[in-house]
Amino acid sequence: MLKMEKRPSPSVAMSWLSPVFAVLLTVICGAILFVALGKNPVTGLSVFLLEPIKDLQGWSEVGVKVAPLLLIAVGLSICFRSNVFNIGAEGQLVVGAIAGGAAGLYFDQGEGGGALMIAVVLLAGMAGGMAWASITAFLRDRFNANEILVSLMLVYVAQLLLSLLVHGPLRDPEGFNFPQSRMLSEGFLLPIILDQTRLHFGIVMALLASSLGWVFLSRSFAGYRLQVGGMAPAAARYAGFSSRKALWTSMLLCGALAGLAGTAEVLGPIGQLTPTVSPGYGFAAIIVAYVGRLHPIGVVFSSFIMALFYIGGELSQSRLGMPNAITGVFQGILLFSLLACDVLIHYKLSWRK
Repeated sequence: MLKMEKRPSPSVAMSWLSPVFAVLLTVICGAILFVALGKNPVTGLSVFLLEPIKDLQGWSEVGVKVAPLLLIAVGLSICFRSNVFNIGAEGQLVVGAIAGGAAGLYFDQGEGGGALMIAVVLLAGMAGGMAWASITAFLRDRFNANEILVSLMLVYVAQLLLSLLVHGPLRDPEGFNFPQSRMLSEGFLLPIILDQTRLHFGIVMALLASSLGWVFLSRSFAGYRLQVGGMAPAAARYAGFSSRKALWTSMLLCGALAGLAGTAEVLGPIGQLTPTVSPGYGFAAIIVAYVGRLHPIGVVFSSFIMALFYIGGELSQSRLGMPNAITGVFQGILLFSLLACDVLIHYKLSWRK
């Protein structure tokens, strides 16, 4: 009978290589999946993984997906490292999109805009995300509520709030009764950084957030306190590090970045508020954060993989007639593979006599 024994000293190198093995396992499982669905696995994997990056246009579309995933994953990495399990980044993204979109619609009178107004709208979106995250932080701080359940439930409240607004006060009066706001003017949209593509300034903000996140965690005393509190709460209390401050700091940072991601979507590829401003970036970013080993630089690479899955899933639907759940299936396989690799790094299998 097989049993699992804890390894006395798990390999550090294998721990860092675990995401690589997880991606390889995902590719192998994906090939098996294509065969099970009656598709040529080589063609399927080619369409899913290579077709999205065959030209500059494809790379730019992947970059459009990377921007929100990376912004949210940096915030989640800070949260998880401080032992705060914020699962509601999707809700913070949605409320950030509402706040930023509403601010943009208020200031946009058909003309004007520019860098200053865009900055104001982005700050409004960040404030919206922070406000939504602060609800979870307050309930955890004041009533010791479980932040996983609270933040998750708030996702559905945020989505219903968005639906209410685009069906009511923010609906375009000239939009033929469609549940969506009017389009924002050119001056309120994020600038395109690559001609003839949709790649916008959001990718620059995301890479900047990743760099600042690394500096915060690796080079600042505040980041050090957060990580000590996450790894050894008792030691942190003995050293006088405040767990309340860690909770509020990590939640507000994550909310601000998620709100920024939501606003960047509204000011970027969408250009308006719609009932669906995110295809689940907030949830996918949880996988991105763990595949990136909760490292602000590591999540750059994992967000690229996840963005590839999004684009590859869309291409698989149009080219191979695959179901629209294919992207979620690949995301689930990646997470399961990562967890399996991590288990085998910390435990070894042996036969019980």
